Amino acid sequence: MPATFEVESTLTDRYQTTVPETVRRALRLGKRDKIHYTIRPGGEVVLTRSEATESDDPVLGQFLGFLARDIASHPERLQAVDANFVQRLQSLIGDIEVNLDAALSADDE
Repeated sequence: MPATFEVESTLTDRYQTTVPETVRRALRLGKRDKIHYTIRPGGEVVLTRSEATESDDPVLGQFLGFLARDIASHPERLQAVDANFVQRLQSLIGDIEVNLDAALSADDE
């Protein structure tokens, strides 16, 4: 029978906790990894390591993180978008409908 380990962690005032080292090792968790929670009917909660999906884009995530840090560090660099620029963009698009939620594929060419 495999050994069972029990560990504890404490919630902060903001309901945050540190994942104990033994749990991190068991789930092979690294910084920025995601944890998946399964809540069973009896109240038992099972933690597993979330696996990356095809929709997760590490490059896009890093870029968005860079933008967020830059905006937070240098809010004085933010500029309003000029109304003439918006009109110019709209004139280039014309009556083309764009679905930002649609998946991109090579077949759409």
